[in-house]
Amino acid sequence: MKISRIAQVGAVAAVAALALAGCASNEPTGNPSDGPAAGGLSGELAGGGASSQEVAVQAWTAGFQTANPEVTITYDPAGSGAGRESFQAGAFPFAGSDRAFTVEEIEAGPFDACVDGSGIIELPTYISPIAVIFNLEGVDTLNLDAATIAGLFAGTITTWNDPAIAALNPDATLPDTAVTPVHRADDSGTTENFTDYLFQAAPDVWTSEPDGVWPLSTGEAAQGTSGVVSAVAGGNGTIGYADASRAAEEGLSTVAVQVGEEFVEYSPEAAAAIVDASPFEEGRGEGDLAIALDRTSAEAGVYPIVLISYMIACQEYADAAVAPLVKGYLEYIASPEGQDEAAAAAGSAPISDTLREQVTAAIDSIVTE
Repeated sequence: MKISRIAQVGAVAAVAALALAGCASNEPTGNPSDGPAAGGLSGELAGGGASSQEVAVQAWTAGFQTANPEVTITYDPAGSGAGRESFQAGAFPFAGSDRAFTVEEIEAGPFDACVDGSGIIELPTYISPIAVIFNLEGVDTLNLDAATIAGLFAGTITTWNDPAIAALNPDATLPDTAVTPVHRADDSGTTENFTDYLFQAAPDVWTSEPDGVWPLSTGEAAQGTSGVVSAVAGGNGTIGYADASRAAEEGLSTVAVQVGEEFVEYSPEAAAAIVDASPFEEGRGEGDLAIALDRTSAEAGVYPIVLISYMIACQEYADAAVAPLVKGYLEYIASPEGQDEAAAAAGSAPISDTLREQVTAAIDSIVTE
């Protein structure tokens, strides 16, 4: 029987609270609600990875550096795959990724930034819908089901007046313009999340297993989130997928996705709803908070094409000097203040209080002495 993540978190809330009380560090990590580690840190910290998080990372960095003016943080939004590779090679002490490391990847290791044998923590601190974006002259809104979205990206639906689209949008005037699907050229967690939705929700049409690398040769490839957004915005008949915050910035048209008997537009609330209803992945170590999203939920108000982007760090660092910086920064990211800053800047969904307890307990496990 599946148990929702909220139920799991509630069951361990007291344990997490005791762990926090018993594992307090002597470092000046501060109170998250007051601005963690305010004024207590100095140094430089470089990370990188998911481009979906870029706007949120900018907000987090600005807030944290305001509280800690002696700290400089840089983030290279080169993509989730690049971020995981750089973290694993020890080039970055933390990384952002739109998917967690798999259990097999963690077992294979190594993680050069971490003390040999140390675990890693993976924190679901950025929750955002992935918007299906399109640019079609004369059409501003569309309702689509999973099978039709899959057909558009698989290349089996080739014109915008296809009967499958027309049946779902009887009031729209659909041109016979050719469909140009746009996908990421780089190894991307956004791609893995999007193809996971297609694979779960439309398995008869989309037969390729979820992957961060686009599995088909059809369509147009573009580098990063910005590249996909630019390619869709610059064409006619284009369709792509991107973190919703970037779609909103560009004012692109977006698809309302069928869930049960209704069509649901993306929103932070709808994204948060499916996360709250989904369980943790099994077989994970303590502090590895990977969530198994249920893309086939028919619950009212749920938006199924959602991205959880993780912050990834070591529990114990080979370079002990970097640990307080990483810990303080992650505390700010997870704090109510940090989550609200990201929501205001990027349109993401703040994590719930129950999930914050788990995230904070994982951050507290970082060794700083």
